[in-house]
Amino acid sequence: MALPTKLLIDGQLLDGSGLLSVVDPSTGEPFVEVPRASQAQMEAAIAAAKAAQPAWGAAPLSTRRERLARFADAVAQHTDELARTLVMEQGKPLEQAHAEISYAEFFLRHFATAELPVEIVQDDEVLRVEVHHRPLGVVAGITPWNFPVLIAAYKLGPSLLLGNTFILKPAPTTPVTSLMLGALARDIFPPGVVNVVTDANDLGALLTTHPDVAKISFTGSTPTGRKVMASAASTLKRITLELGGNDAAIVLDDVDVAAVAPKIFAGAFLNAGQVCIAIKRLYVHDRVYDALCGALAAQADTSVLGNGLDASTSMGPLQNAAQYAKAQCLLDVAASDGTIVTGGIEARNSGYFVRPTIVRDITDGSELVDEEQFAPILPVVRFNDIDDVVSRANASPYGLGGSVWSGDIDRAYELAQRIDSGTVWINHHLHFGPHIPFAGAKQSGYGVEFSEAGLSEFGQTHVISIAK
Repeated sequence: MALPTKLLIDGQLLDGSGLLSVVDPSTGEPFVEVPRASQAQMEAAIAAAKAAQPAWGAAPLSTRRERLARFADAVAQHTDELARTLVMEQGKPLEQAHAEISYAEFFLRHFATAELPVEIVQDDEVLRVEVHHRPLGVVAGITPWNFPVLIAAYKLGPSLLLGNTFILKPAPTTPVTSLMLGALARDIFPPGVVNVVTDANDLGALLTTHPDVAKISFTGSTPTGRKVMASAASTLKRITLELGGNDAAIVLDDVDVAAVAPKIFAGAFLNAGQVCIAIKRLYVHDRVYDALCGALAAQADTSVLGNGLDASTSMGPLQNAAQYAKAQCLLDVAASDGTIVTGGIEARNSGYFVRPTIVRDITDGSELVDEEQFAPILPVVRFNDIDDVVSRANASPYGLGGSVWSGDIDRAYELAQRIDSGTVWINHHLHFGPHIPFAGAKQSGYGVEFSEAGLSEFGQTHVISIAK
């Protein structure tokens, strides 16, 4: 039986005050309508979450763990339905959709067993000082359209583990799988503990300004993140912002081109380049520049674009019309500022398809290099001097991730320490996990996600100091 796709408010599955048409990006046509909430319904969700929080926060930790584990079980049991729906609303190939659902389950299971123990910072003949972590209250998770299931899971998990209640507001172009998660959550968590509310990008300000919402966990663009931060300031909410990135990968002159090209290609073009920590600009030493451009073009030419439900598809469309239009503009930039080796718009009658595009003979100062493209268009920039390329890589206002590629780990490690980003990978890219801190530098974010450091951001630090 198919999971229902209704709002979840206070344990009830409800229709909205209107409808959202959800477009299949492989066709450019709507494939389903789902509820669109009113302001009153969002107010009801906030009130329900506030009312449910004291009892949920007072529940034994073992109870919260058990419910999270049951939720992970439910996600696993509905993997096929979730994955196929994810393909239809987001566009990624079915194999990648299955991987997203599996990773969401993995994150949920991790947080169901995570520890944030009482820390003893002093215990001597004079004082005993303990650091506890108490619930904040109501947490709102605002999620983007590139990984709607995974990102919802890794916001929900730590929120509930620490005794907060949770409101999920998905992107309006990918709301369906989030509503399906709500249908699963209804039968597992007490009413009001989890709420799922969809909108047309018109209810976010209510969450970010509402006095009964204690924390906003937002993943999305840097411009929207600035608005969230400014809006949340009115009530001094706790915020975590995971924002845009323009990740630089630096390829040194000692690499094995044939070995690294497939890895670099995967790091740039996963999910049609719609990944916050994907490689967005590739700096390649002059000695291997031509060879790597050719190898990447060969990788691109083997890609099969199509509907993600087709088993032969290796790359799906861009997720929405706005992103597709942006990509078309960037392809014009690529043609004027560099040389398109391979790629461009896929000639189709429908859908938002862009072939994986390799652009050489381009440099800093071009919009394609300086700005996050969030599309399968990779600028490849030539360099000769290490100090110069570090300066160019670090000149960006973004600092989410980056990578260094070299046959000499020690040489790469020394260079990695000079890169201004929250994460630097050596000879790989995109890897992350619930046990690894994830934090953006500069305008790529605020706060930490994952690990004990990220988990603690979903709690209020509470110090007890005992005089002996």
